[in-house]
Amino acid sequence: MSGEIPQNLKYTKEHEWARAEGTRVVVGVTAHAQESLGDVVYVELPKVGSSVTAGKQFGVIESTKAVSDLYSPLSGKVVKVNDALTDSPATINSDPYGAGWIVELEPSDSKELAGLMDAAAYGKLLQNS
Repeated sequence: MSGEIPQNLKYTKEHEWARAEGTRVVVGVTAHAQESLGDVVYVELPKVGSSVTAGKQFGVIESTKAVSDLYSPLSGKVVKVNDALTDSPATINSDPYGAGWIVELEPSDSKELAGLMDAAAYGKLLQNS
């Protein structure tokens, strides 16, 4: 596992991260996920305005090695998608915690965020996998 796990994010066992920004939550995939996938060649994004459910699929990420489902860390509504990924999906490889974000959600229950793993717990998950 290369690189640090950002401390300011929350994590899921499916290797998505979530970052609170005011009342919204930005979601992406972790560095571990993009390293496991290899070169990302396509991302299927949900539609703005669509509802997502915590733990349920909201999109697909495709790489040269595999096709994987993307799972929402929280329930809520998609308020923004990273359209830049349509033309440049490899941004997820080069900047998974920054420009490679995938969606922005308006959570239906802000308490769900607190139920996700912190960086230490996510680090333990990676060590045990």
